[in-house]
Amino acid sequence: MAKDAIVIKNLTKSFKELKVLEGIDMQIERGAIFALLGPNGAGKTTTIRILSTLLLPDSGEVTINGYDVVKQADQVRSIIGLTGQYAAIDEYLTGKENLEMMGHLYHLRSEDVKKRAVLLLEQFELTDAANRPAKTYSGGMRRRLDLAASLIASPPIIFLDEPTTGLDPRSRLVVWDTVKELAKEGITILLTTQYLEEADILADKIAVIDKGKVIAEGSSNELKQKVGKERLEFTIAKGSDFSQAVSVIQGEAQQSDVKARLISIATDGTVTEIQKVLTSIENANIQIEGLALHKPTLDDVFLKLTGHEAEKKEENHD
Repeated sequence: MAKDAIVIKNLTKSFKELKVLEGIDMQIERGAIFALLGPNGAGKTTTIRILSTLLLPDSGEVTINGYDVVKQADQVRSIIGLTGQYAAIDEYLTGKENLEMMGHLYHLRSEDVKKRAVLLLEQFELTDAANRPAKTYSGGMRRRLDLAASLIASPPIIFLDEPTTGLDPRSRLVVWDTVKELAKEGITILLTTQYLEEADILADKIAVIDKGKVIAEGSSNELKQKVGKERLEFTIAKGSDFSQAVSVIQGEAQQSDVKARLISIATDGTVTEIQKVLTSIENANIQIEGLALHKPTLDDVFLKLTGHEAEKKEENHD
């Protein structure tokens, strides 16, 4: 069996004059959690729709477990699960009935459908609400039910399009734990998210796309290294000479804010380097009120690569 569960080569897609994907290339390893990050209109959801056979590409090649998404769409659908941006459940059916309906649509045996439904309701903490109509569920419960439905056939590959958008913190943690457990079972997961923290916590590998192109790819730590070093920040006490402190605290890419009495320098974060700066400050009799070491975040990566912060809402053709 090939190492990569998903292979995307030179994928393109346009909507009339709007070019959404302009030659996407990605390889997603089997059993990995892969996150797609990008601003509105970058092409994240369009990519998911093509991979899940809901949308035809203009050109390029996409294979999932060796199956071509265009030429072998039926085979692809039989091995994937999809959770879209909005919960796709029948509000008039109970939670249990929703899961059983999905199982029958996958042509699973009735006995297996019932067992899977019970297991998934328990896994997503929905057992107590199993026999209630879905219209009585909270937003978080509906989202969890939607995710459970995508797993009814135990697919080896799952696409999650912003799976925790709109969830409360507790429900988000439940989904995160579930995604981690699925990956431990060997399931390949491709997700898009508007929460950079989510990608940081979950993803083995991240691709940042902007204007229909992949502009960076790697692990969270590899992407953070693109931003630069950590920053060591000092808050100078009012009783000390700020100008003198600026002269004493020498460092790469020094930045200072007189009004806030803040000085920051780039650092490799080692104890030796930090101790050297602190010794210089002590020898100059400069008093500091605060000291902080800031590590690069995915927010910093996103801002540097795209020129703006991550958006909170996705557009229709994203």
